[in-house]
Amino acid sequence: MMKSPADFKNPQNNTLYYSLFDDWGLIEASFNAQYGIRLRKDAEGMTWNEFATLLSGIAPDTPLGNIVSIRAEKDPKVLKQFNAQQRKIHRDWAKKQAADINMDDYKNMMNQLQDAFKTMAGGDHEWGKN
Repeated sequence: MMKSPADFKNPQNNTLYYSLFDDWGLIEASFNAQYGIRLRKDAEGMTWNEFATLLSGIAPDTPLGNIVSIRAEKDPKVLKQFNAQQRKIHRDWAKKQAADINMDDYKNMMNQLQDAFKTMAGGDHEWGKN
């Protein structure tokens, strides 16, 4: 059985094991499975802080949680037991992380996502304050 990180981050180096953009479908499916929230319909009024909190609590038995568990695995004994699909998921993530990430592009994408949540929540009111 694979160990899963408590919150999708490696506490030693803050490595994320998901992408808000590339894994959006998994995020949507996991919110629906765990919380019964359909993000495309039910996220109106959800603040960014609430979204981030719920995302950090996604369980390992959800679609995203399962993928994160595979990507984050470091134990050679467990890795040896992976099937072909799990090895591909693990390998593809490692390759993606090896590529340099432009921090300005990352910050720009995060701001765009936050703006999208602002729009879903009803406009330009003070973000994060109810």
